[in-house]
Amino acid sequence: MRKATFRQRIGYRFDTFMARGTSAMLLGLAVATVLVIAVAALLVLLTGTAPDGQSLVALLWMGLMHTIDSGAVGGDAGAPFFLGVMLAVTVAGMFVFGALIGILNTGLESRLDAMRKGRSVVLESGHTLILGWSPQVFTVISELVGANESRKSGAVVVVLADEDKVEMEDAIRERVPDTKNTRVICRSGSPVDLSDLEIGSPHEARSIIVLPVGEDPDAHTIKTVLAVTNNPHRHEEPYHVVAQLADARNVDVVRILGARDTVLPILANNLIARVAAQTSRQSGLSVIYTELMDFGGDEIYMTSEPALTGKTYGDALSAYGDCSVIGLQRGDGTVWVNPPADASIAATDRIVAIAEDDDRVLLSGTAPAPDERVIRSGDVTTEARAERALVLGWNASGPVIVHELDEYVAPGSQVTIVCDADGVEDAIAAHGGSLANQTVTVRQGDIRDRALLESLGAADYDHVIVLAYAHLGAQQADAITLVTLLHLRDIAERDETPFSIVSEMLDLRNRELAEATKVDDFIVSEHLVSLMLAQLSENATLAAVFDDIFDAEGSEIYLKPAVDYVAVGEAVDFYAVVESARRRGETAIGYRVMADARDASKSYGVCVNPPKASKVTFGGEDRVIVLAE
Repeated sequence: MRKATFRQRIGYRFDTFMARGTSAMLLGLAVATVLVIAVAALLVLLTGTAPDGQSLVALLWMGLMHTIDSGAVGGDAGAPFFLGVMLAVTVAGMFVFGALIGILNTGLESRLDAMRKGRSVVLESGHTLILGWSPQVFTVISELVGANESRKSGAVVVVLADEDKVEMEDAIRERVPDTKNTRVICRSGSPVDLSDLEIGSPHEARSIIVLPVGEDPDAHTIKTVLAVTNNPHRHEEPYHVVAQLADARNVDVVRILGARDTVLPILANNLIARVAAQTSRQSGLSVIYTELMDFGGDEIYMTSEPALTGKTYGDALSAYGDCSVIGLQRGDGTVWVNPPADASIAATDRIVAIAEDDDRVLLSGTAPAPDERVIRSGDVTTEARAERALVLGWNASGPVIVHELDEYVAPGSQVTIVCDADGVEDAIAAHGGSLANQTVTVRQGDIRDRALLESLGAADYDHVIVLAYAHLGAQQADAITLVTLLHLRDIAERDETPFSIVSEMLDLRNRELAEATKVDDFIVSEHLVSLMLAQLSENATLAAVFDDIFDAEGSEIYLKPAVDYVAVGEAVDFYAVVESARRRGETAIGYRVMADARDASKSYGVCVNPPKASKVTFGGEDRVIVLAE
């Protein structure tokens, strides 16, 4: 091995020192400046050439001024040696301070660049942390802004994603221009990287939302949840994490990762499928679900009410004038939606109610005596008949929709599926085995083809469900859906037999275009899932409520003829509607005026949680919204 020279050793040590960064460079320049000034002052002092016999301190100060200001040498007077030394100090200062300015400028630019990249740690607590970036982030942030509006001290939402900070901020400002009293902070970093994760201060967050990212979103979601719940820096208190999944097989994995935390996995395909299946059979249901999950209107809250201890659920139904009681949360945390009217309320129970805000869940005193004259008593039963459903298009929600429909329809029902996808029968069989109440027919075809729709006899079906092709881009998929809907609406207007049309859209911004098709219900899939993410991030106990409402085995939401509950054609208050539903073992939460079913400005005629004292005149086609088995 060749022996290094002295010059090489010095050069190597210098390079190593300077590689330590800006601080090392500044330290080196400071040392060099001190040495130059000290040597110059000592030389002048030892040679006795200092003007006017100045002291060492005065010479050091003079040298510093010459180093900083090159023009200072012009005012010097004295011996030639002194002038030469001051000139040398000035020249050295020009090099040293030139380098210093360059280093400071570079360091400042690096710091600003780092700030632009969003790599600084968020020094917040009690914030909502969103991990990942997708189009859903805009809806989630909008909902969180609405949820935080009542907080006087304001709130903070932090977005940590492997995206450019400035681009994220610009996109949020464009899509969510008014964040009111909520501050939105963006940071760049990978949520699955433990070091990057610390940038978002997950251990100080009130709740964490994990969005799907990449070609394998479930794998990314699992790794992100793992990074949070098994973090070496985690705290002992349970984390509150809400995560979106696509594959039901991954639900147990996520729950195992969060065994000591509150980790709520949301199966996006299952949620969309359940809403689509239920909505296809009851027009207006998607508006009701959106209202319950949207922070802009009435939401579901839970509150303790000691005054109701010892009373029954039936008593609680009419005890609130401005909110609708829908169930009880027991002391052990279990939720009971639409329990029997005689269910007793214990001291540890909480009331589950729909209200405009949590501070509006207030007892209103003694309810007025029901007007027996307008109440229609007795159950009205209709014989179940076989139904025919037509599904146009296909995606991962399709198998779930078919099996969900099977839970509601009568034996002998039929489902016809038309799409350009392969393996449809296998996907349906793999999801849940054989069907009990309906048979499935699959046809290949372009759902935009008018001739195909005519040959299918679309008007002969009871329900038509149009699914978006999720493997295409959102705009392309929605364009196919819009063309299909225009054909269906034209067919419906030329036929006297009414059939419901439910459509899935991928981009919320395309819904306004779809209004022209006059479809009964729109399900904006990503928007609906985003609403659920925001709701559960604010209140984890709502998961049990929504599970019960969406599950075919529990109490679901139904729109039933108002004529079966109260007198039509005359003004009645909602107390009467609630009482009539109670006698049937149901919980009334609103109504739908069918005359406004096409008016978006009037929520398509849907009114959830009306003031019970307000009066409404129902028509023969109007509906009462109830929770029932």
